[in-house]
Amino acid sequence: MTARVDVVLVRPKEDGNVGAVARLARNYGADRLTLVAPRASGGPEARRRAMGGLRYLETARRAPTLARAVADADLVVGTTDLSTGRSTAYLRRSVSPERLGEMLLPIEGRVALVFGPEDNGLSRDELNRCDLLVHIPARREFPTLNLSHAAAIVLYAVHRAKGAGDPETTPAPLPVALNGTEKELFLGRLGELLKRIGYPAHKRRGLILLFRRLLGRSTPSEAEYRMMLGLFRSLEREMRRDVHGRRQRQR
Repeated sequence: MTARVDVVLVRPKEDGNVGAVARLARNYGADRLTLVAPRASGGPEARRRAMGGLRYLETARRAPTLARAVADADLVVGTTDLSTGRSTAYLRRSVSPERLGEMLLPIEGRVALVFGPEDNGLSRDELNRCDLLVHIPARREFPTLNLSHAAAIVLYAVHRAKGAGDPETTPAPLPVALNGTEKELFLGRLGELLKRIGYPAHKRRGLILLFRRLLGRSTPSEAEYRMMLGLFRSLEREMRRDVHGRRQRQR
């Protein structure tokens, strides 16, 4: 994605939220932060919460209205805590944050991500000014998220859509290469160990199946299987030494 992202906060009320969003702008590489008729003062609490995003807070643009704030935006994306899939309910039709990330991926230009105030969200007129709406699914009984939390989810989804190949992103977790051969070897050695320690024969099959299910859920890597097999080898050596020692004492 080569679009420049402008994070727009409309009438933000809490200094802590403004500071936290400034930090998020830095985390996810937004181009700038814009405050529309802010009620927050931008004081010490905002600066404390901004941390590494202090530059965004200090250089934040200010605008009296949303229309003025997004005048230079090529695409205006608003956020709403209510959503509907009805084809006639255009005011609240929205996409998910993940879908938004996919849609923005090939886009060039300036994209304004607009977040409403903490107490009542974007007004009807402000929603009408948006070209696209995004909704973060939550429980129906309490669908409203904290401003900075909503911004974190949307900015993360937009950033994550760039993929692991983006040179500006931290790497995603490395893929785990599964190895069925090592898994079966582990289960076989487990069966042998159970037999050697005298574990009841009628219970072995169930215990081995239990381990198979555990390993299936945890998906160990080949290196992890090798470490566990190394443990079995150590146990077997100790068992042989113990048997040898008993025999020597009996002579």
